[in-house]
This record gives sequence, structure tokens and C-alpha cells, in this order.
Amino acid sequence: MKDLIVETNVGKVQGYEREGRLEWLGIPYAEAPIKERRFKRSVLKEKMEGVFDAKEYGNAPIQYNHGMVMGDEDCLTVNIQRPLEGDNLPVYVWIYGGGYNTGYSSDEMYRGEAFVKDGIVFVSFNYRTNILGFYDFTTYPGCEDFDSNCGLSDQILALNWIHDNISAFGGNPDQITIGGESAGGASVVNMLACPRAKGTFQQAIAQSGLPNCMMTHETARENIDLFLQGMHWTEKDLGLLKQLDPKMFLMGHEYVQKMHQYKNPGMFLPGPVQDDLMPIRPIDAIRNGSAQGIRLIIGTNMHEGTMFVHPENTGFPNNWTMISEMMEKNGNEAMLADIVNFYHVSGTNHNTDERNIGGDPFIRFATDYAFEMPAIKVALAQKKYIDDVWMYRYELITKSGDMTGMKASHAFELPAVFVKPNHPFSIFAFDGEPEKVFNGIVNDMHGDWVSFIKTGNPNNEWDHFTGTKSPVRIYDRETRTEILDRSELMNVWKDYRFYEE
Repeated sequence: MKDLIVETNVGKVQGYEREGRLEWLGIPYAEAPIKERRFKRSVLKEKMEGVFDAKEYGNAPIQYNHGMVMGDEDCLTVNIQRPLEGDNLPVYVWIYGGGYNTGYSSDEMYRGEAFVKDGIVFVSFNYRTNILGFYDFTTYPGCEDFDSNCGLSDQILALNWIHDNISAFGGNPDQITIGGESAGGASVVNMLACPRAKGTFQQAIAQSGLPNCMMTHETARENIDLFLQGMHWTEKDLGLLKQLDPKMFLMGHEYVQKMHQYKNPGMFLPGPVQDDLMPIRPIDAIRNGSAQGIRLIIGTNMHEGTMFVHPENTGFPNNWTMISEMMEKNGNEAMLADIVNFYHVSGTNHNTDERNIGGDPFIRFATDYAFEMPAIKVALAQKKYIDDVWMYRYELITKSGDMTGMKASHAFELPAVFVKPNHPFSIFAFDGEPEKVFNGIVNDMHGDWVSFIKTGNPNNEWDHFTGTKSPVRIYDRETRTEILDRSELMNVWKDYRFYEE
């Protein structure tokens, strides 16, 4: 590897040495999903002639980012960072989040320098987001040649490419951990369920995933119909999807984001659908043994819902009328009394996990419905097949989190995982805190992730998950492992299903 030219199954790629690490950035792993390949699943890149200059990150997928349109259709690339020395090194593959709507691997937060310093090969990749990646048009007239799950196909192809090629970059294909947060965490759970991802990794870390963000072809139409309204289209206009600049479609996507909760309270934004790539819903597939033998860390943040529940344009129900409608639409009227009793301030509230009592009941409802409850279900499902399952919860409320009301919100653990004190989000999240607070949570969380990636064991003081009453790693000012009893929580939610038919 002296000249940093590596032979892969898509051709030779030229790497670079930067700041004590080796990098190959922006390697195309798939044919560009443009022109006739728009709304088609990804296929392996044909072998390139000459040597590809892997000097810079590739294009982000098309999306809104901080109010600005960014990205390009030609975005399917993979990035590899590794230490200067070593061979057969452990590998960590990061899948970015963003609700399947935003995100890109070149985000400064997701660059893996800290993992490389710890002797790990860090890999990230782009997948298509929002309309081009996760909108399912396949049931509409005129869209018969569209594929479903284009973004999911990107992820599966990327993982297969990484597994097949990582040894050429000094990584161990038999020691691959995949990880992600939010939709990335959900994607990790999805990969545990997808048959075509099987064998591409041995370990997984799912941070704040949404395992139930999964549609059928029919339920997906609920959001697609909103998209049509936002575009001021009828079904007859869908042919324009293959003709127009796809950045124009973001107008319809913004309308979906604004209106989906008011049409169908509790429904997720467009994500994967059940088809041949994901024939069984993830939690059910894992219950059936789809991820047998995969070691798993899975967890959530204490106040996930503060990122999503708002007085207007809310991401999840923000009043009891919406929750009641959510139950009625899904035939779950029988559970409403238990939900009110558990979450309403006047309810008996038998939740024995005291730290989760109090605060806005709708924030608690969203946290449990989208994140905490399904994460526990995933852990319970995987525990049937392997002892090596661990659960955590991020509970650090910084001064900024307290003052803004965000508390220990969604994504607030990312600065600690990636050791990014100078990222704008990190500066916001840790504003006013002494440096030792940030360094402490980095030591605890990043340290546990590194240990798990390298050894398969995150921490000798972090006991395995055992069930609804179980040891849980609490990341806080004083990190510790505690027994949390979530049996009442799980009893309230049971196995009620939402928007699955």
C-alpha cells in the first residue's frame, strides 16, 4: 500500500495520507442513479478504466439542508479512512441518519478520525434520501417501471461492496461492525432483517433508531398522496418524476413533512416498504432469527421526543385528540385507556422507571412510541438467539439542554460518539459546560463503542440485556450500569400495531 493505489472490484483507486491517517474518499460503488436509472435500485459500478482519484467526498444526495437545496442525483459513493499501520484491522461502517430524508457521509460530524486514532478502519457511504430513495410510487398508474426501496438497495449494495473489498484496504471482513443513528439506527435494524445484507457484518450498534418506520405499498400511499397535493399534481402528472429536475420535488416533500401527522397521527415519514428486499417487518424478522449470531448494542436518548413534538408542524402527536385518532385509525381503541393512564399527568402512571416520569406527556409518548419501546422489542427479539445484547440510554442533560428544553434529546450523543467538540451542533449541545464534562462522556461512550468494535465486548461493567427488567448502561455525568424496569411500559404497548395494513 506504499503508493496508496488499491485494486477493488470497481477498479483501482488512489488514496491519500492526511493528518496521520490514510483516506480513500468518494469511491463510486454503484452506477449513477441518473437518467433511465432514476427510481431504479442500485447496481454495482462497472469496472473503471485507469485509476480513480479518491481525494474528496462525493456529492451528497438531493435534500434540503438548513433551508438550502443541496446535493446531486449522482451520489452513491463510499469513503474509507484507516491508520497508517496495521493489517486485518477491525472495521466500523457508519450509516447516517436524517429520517430517510436528509443526511450525507461528508458531514463533518460523521468523519471518523477519532475511530482511526483508535486503530479502526472507518467506513461511510451515501444512500439516496427522500423522494429518490424512499418514496414508493410503484402502485400508481404510469409508474410500473419504478422500483421500490431504492435507498434500501443502496445500503445493501454498499455493505456488500465493503465486505467484498475491505481487506484490500487493510480491514478484516470478518470483524465488521455497522452503526448508525436515527434513520441510520433504523437502517442498522433493517440490515439485521434484510436477507441480502446477511453475512456482510458481525456486530451492530443502533443509536436512537425507529424500527417501526416501515410501510406496506398501500400505507405508503398515505404519504405519497400528500406529496401529490404539495406538488399540485394529480396521478396523471407522475410521469414528470422521470423528466423534471428532482430538486423541484422537494416542494412536495416539504408538504408531506408539514401535514403527515395531521392526516395520520403517529405515522412515520416515508421510509422502507415491505417487498422482496425486506419481506418481513424488521422486528418480526429478528424474532424469527434473521440476525442470529450478530452481537448488538441498542439504545435511545432520554428525551428523544423534544426534537419532534411541536405546537405546529409537529412530527408526532401533540395532543390527546391526535392520540385518540391514532388509536382509532389502527383499531387500537382498547389500549387508549391504558395510554391515558400511563402518560396523562392525572393518570396513575405505574412506570417504575422514575426518571421517565414527568414533563410533557406527548414528548414522553413520542419518545416511547417511536424509540424506547421498539428498541426494547428489538433487544428482546435478538436475545432469543445470542447472549451478546446490550442496551443503553443517554441521559446527560447539559446546561444548554436544560435551558432550551431539549434535555437529553435526539442526536445529542453524536458529539461524544465521534469526539467532535468543535462541530456547531456540539458547541450548541455543550454550551456552558466545562471541558471535563465533554471529555468524560467521550471517554465513556466513544470508549465503549471502540471496545465493542475491537473486542466484541463494550465494557466489563456493562452487563448483558436480560429482559424488560434489565441492566442498562446510563450515559450521564456519572456513567453507570443500572437495573431499569420497563415492564409496565412494555405491558402498556404490548404488541399493538400501527399503520401496518
